[in-house]
Amino acid sequence: QLQLVESGGGLVQPGGSLRLSCAASGFTRNYDAIGWFRQAPGKEREGVSCISSSDGNTYYADSVKGRFTISRDNAKNTVYLQMNSLKPEDTGVYYCAADPTWGIQAMCIMADANYWGQGTQVTVSS
Repeated sequence: QLQLVESGGGLVQPGGSLRLSCAASGFTRNYDAIGWFRQAPGKEREGVSCISSSDGNTYYADSVKGRFTISRDNAKNTVYLQMNSLKPEDTGVYYCAADPTWGIQAMCIMADANYWGQGTQVTVSS
């Protein structure tokens, strides 16, 4: 089994920054695609950004391109999401997820994965 634990959420003003972390434990060799997803109240879950653990290829949703950066530290089994120039519409619960079979683009577009963290709240408000 793979466990994913997110941290780093909080309240930030528009234009501010946050960095989310996702620490993986357990069967850490049991996935390649890992990424961040979010769900705002009353909206469907959407893929934000995904990364390949093996080759570092990345995928970003159009809404976050140029503002968010995903990265990984394989030695620490940790994935990060640096979020800059935050907007109120970025508000939501952010989840880390990983999958052993999806590619990064498919996983992010379908917003589906086999392993999920518990989520961390991000609120962008003045």
